[in-house]
Amino acid sequence: MKIAVIADIHGNLPALEAVLDDLKAEAPDAIVNLGDCVSGPLWPQETAERLMAENWLTIRGNHDRQLFDRPREKLGASDAFAAERLDARASKWLQDLPATALFDDVFLCHGTPRRDDVYLTEKVEGPKGHLASEPEILAGLDGEAAPLLLCGHTHIPRLIRLSTGQTVLNPGSVGLPSYDDDHPNRHAMEAGSPHARYAIFRRRGQQFDFTFRAIEYDWDLAARRAAQGGRPDWARSLKYGFFGPLS
Repeated sequence: MKIAVIADIHGNLPALEAVLDDLKAEAPDAIVNLGDCVSGPLWPQETAERLMAENWLTIRGNHDRQLFDRPREKLGASDAFAAERLDARASKWLQDLPATALFDDVFLCHGTPRRDDVYLTEKVEGPKGHLASEPEILAGLDGEAAPLLLCGHTHIPRLIRLSTGQTVLNPGSVGLPSYDDDHPNRHAMEAGSPHARYAIFRRRGQQFDFTFRAIEYDWDLAARRAAQGGRPDWARSLKYGFFGPLS
């Protein structure tokens, strides 16, 4: 069985379409989506329409949730851009997404099994994130015992084998290779190139093997779209894969 894992599309429709074109050759048995589908100054409604048509197993990310759990005036710029452009059908689809899911005995979450806005695979102590320690990851799992756990949120591809025998896979981000955040302190997360990323796992009995993919697409188009939306920070991230110096 071959399963494709995507996450953190953030409304980047050209990146998503490039991944889907690449997947034609891979021919997976199924595709799962770990959330943060539409938020960002790009193509939120068009991305939602494509995802609804695909009808994959999809869970919600923190930005999918935040679109609807707070007043419009409290939304950040990326969420507000998306919220203003989503029609009723797309909004309902996002609101109805589950927080977590099981695919056979594979556990899907966006952040951690209990929180969609907490990093599982990364630790932030200064201006940059780095790989979390095994005790930190195990604490984040909070007793979840699935043999394979899929997570997103950090936008950084990771494959982590734990002493429990469990494996944690983060496929990286389809649509946004770098960003900054102020939780738990101000920091940048950077993949270092503008490629659209996803991963594949294959199951053979009780064993898994994994492939990471980094796909070229028209990131200059996406960067121009972000700039037109008044987001030069996103434009730089989309074009280069680095967020740039913090100021």
